Parts: sequence; C-alpha cells; structure tokens
Amino acid sequence: MTIKSLLPLIAATLVCGGSVFVEARQPKPTTAVVKPKVSQPKLPATVVKPKVSQPVQPKWKLYTAPDGRFSILMPGNPNRNTQYQKTYMGEITLQIFVAQPPKQQVAYVVAYNDFPYSYGQVTDPQALLNNARDMALKTTKSNLISQRNIRSSNNHPGKEIEYINSGGKITRSRMYVAEGRLYQVMAITTKKQQKTLAKTITGYLNSFHVVLKKPDNFGF
Repeated sequence: MTIKSLLPLIAATLVCGGSVFVEARQPKPTTAVVKPKVSQPKLPATVVKPKVSQPVQPKWKLYTAPDGRFSILMPGNPNRNTQYQKTYMGEITLQIFVAQPPKQQVAYVVAYNDFPYSYGQVTDPQALLNNARDMALKTTKSNLISQRNIRSSNNHPGKEIEYINSGGKITRSRMYVAEGRLYQVMAITTKKQQKTLAKTITGYLNSFHVVLKKPDNFGF
C-alpha cells in the first residue's frame, strides 16, 4: 500500500458526504386562531402568536487537544471520535473533533493521524499535502475552488484548499504536516451560510496552533 491508497481512508472518514455535516432545519411556526362560539356574542378572534426563538450564538473558547499537541478556538466543546485504519505501516489511529453550533448549517472539524517515525522522516511533506488534497477531492467528488501553500504559526508546511461538492456544500480546509503528524482543520457549510460565516471561518482557521513536543528529559 502506498501513501496514495492510505490517504483516501483518512479523507473519506473526514469529509465524505454528510458524515460530519447535519443541516439545521428551522421548525415551521403555526398560528392558532381561537374562534368565538356561535351562541355567544360575537367577540374578536384571539390570535395566539408563536414564540420565535432567536438563533443561539455559540460561545467560542480555546480548546486544547487531550495530548496537548494543538489548540484552536471552538464553538463549545467538540465531540471526539477515534477510528482505526489498518495499513502496510501498521494500524493508524485517526482522531476527529467535531463542533456544530445549534441552528447553523456548519461543522467545524479538526482531525489528525500520526505516521511511524521513520516514514514521516523520509516522506516529502509537500507530497503528503498534495495527496491529501487529491484524495479529499476524489472521495467527495468535489471541484477545487482555490488552493495555496501556507505555513503554521510555528513554520510547519501546510496547504489551504477550498472545494465544493455536487450537493453544494463548501469545505475550506487547512492541512499541516508537523512532527510526523498530518493535521486537517476544516469548516464545512452551505453556500448561503458560507457568505454569512466567512469572517468567522477565517478566524477559526487562523486560531489553529500546533504545539511542539517537548524534548525528552534524560537528566543531562
């Protein structure tokens, strides 16, 4: 198995279809009209107005990964999911963190997987990023809107891509390779919601920070 056959497993788990995207549906308000009884004097009809709930604004706060290796602003505590994939390098563990604010058609996702030390050292980071891009587009049957090479806040190589699938869902993703680990930071939304949340999504992506591992202390 090559890296091209490994990354589809990662990409498909993260962004295929609606696995991490749930559309929020507003309930249709109903109006109840109380009619007067015929036998009694005619009274004006009483209209019971439905209660209109205001959209709940999420409370953004800094979230730090359980292993302390990354931090990011999230709209509440994300749900964590662990999945395992068997590869020629052995079993790969995929960690996925998903937050979905109520009544908003958007999902904020952070995921990562570690590569064996020797493999991460000899593989070109740009090759990993390019393959991650290609497999994300392939598995979601999406069209690429834009892409650019980026760097993390502490100078790790990365790539930002934006793409749209046949259902009209837009994904904006930033991927980084850092210390033998592939990070994917995504916001998945609709065209309509993307316009209203553009600044919020940019702030979310900008807040991602890779925390460097501390060197082992052998007492020297």
